Amino acid sequence: MATPAQPTTLARVAVEPDVPAAWPRRPERIAVFRALQLGDLLCAVPALRALRAAFPRARITLIGLPWARAFAARFAHYIDDFLAFPGAAGLPERKASAEEAAEFSRAAYAAGFDFALQLHGSGRFSNPIAGALACDCAGFYPASAPCPDPARFLPYPEWEPEILRLLGLLEFLGIPSQGEALEFPIAAEEWREFASLRARFGLWPGRYVCLHPGARAAARRWPPARFARVADRLAARGLQIVLTGSADEISLTSAVAKSMLASCIDLAGQTSIGVLAAMLTGAKLLVCNDTGVSHIAAALKTPSVVVYLGSSPARWAPLDTQLHRRVFHPIDCRPCEHAACPIGHTCAMEVTPEHVMREVEQLL
Repeated sequence: MATPAQPTTLARVAVEPDVPAAWPRRPERIAVFRALQLGDLLCAVPALRALRAAFPRARITLIGLPWARAFAARFAHYIDDFLAFPGAAGLPERKASAEEAAEFSRAAYAAGFDFALQLHGSGRFSNPIAGALACDCAGFYPASAPCPDPARFLPYPEWEPEILRLLGLLEFLGIPSQGEALEFPIAAEEWREFASLRARFGLWPGRYVCLHPGARAAARRWPPARFARVADRLAARGLQIVLTGSADEISLTSAVAKSMLASCIDLAGQTSIGVLAAMLTGAKLLVCNDTGVSHIAAALKTPSVVVYLGSSPARWAPLDTQLHRRVFHPIDCRPCEHAACPIGHTCAMEVTPEHVMREVEQLL
């Protein structure tokens, strides 16, 4: 199978673009704060691409959760350095010890950032963190709060698609968009690992579909039995069924497999995220919850049907609504902040296999 063309790396040209008017000087060391998960970071790639084009010689450091070191390495054409964020009060992703917090502060001070770009939510909790990284910073602020600096901070737009929200901030700062498309570079060793899996299981392009029943929060997982009904209907069309997930999601894929009438290949815990991406390039279709893999499919232009439960499809769905279909039941409590639903999980129970198959049939 041919390797898809990867995005062209932006050259560090000798003649740089003019400094945008909102920036008092050309920054040399830029900190980008976004301490979130895979899907969140993939949605920030267009903003990182625009930032790199505006400042091709600046040293750009991603400040994110420890797992994101691998993300920064994958996107080395936009990111020069990585600094692990240990966590802070008000940010639920990770709790930091006093020792970790002190070590982070020392490392951030030693980095000598001259500009910090806050791309982490409304800024209610993240603006103080960005402000401690550099004297000059920019980002969003809560619409109900005072504006830190009208030249560099925008009121947080609650319902705008995430990709466009971040690009809008950079355009406000005088940095033009370099396109809305997502990217996901795949390394040579990841292609080789997938080639081995492909030969082992007979995964030929266009003949298999991937089902990904996992998501970080239980409230965002469609029931395994319903994934199984969709899988059986796809198998009846002669398509091979591949279940995917992390090692933590083996119980979910096992539940789907046990509920199926047809046979399947359960690869949960057997692929890295890069090998999973390589697998998606040959998939006829992806069916999944709203989680990071949906954004990988968007980057690779693999058709997908995504089930949105507690999350907002208006904010997180891929921008291409023809290639990527969204399925959800309207509810008043979206977006949901609960790890597990306390009121009966209506958003999940009202989405039936028939709803999903209607979108699948249109794509197929």
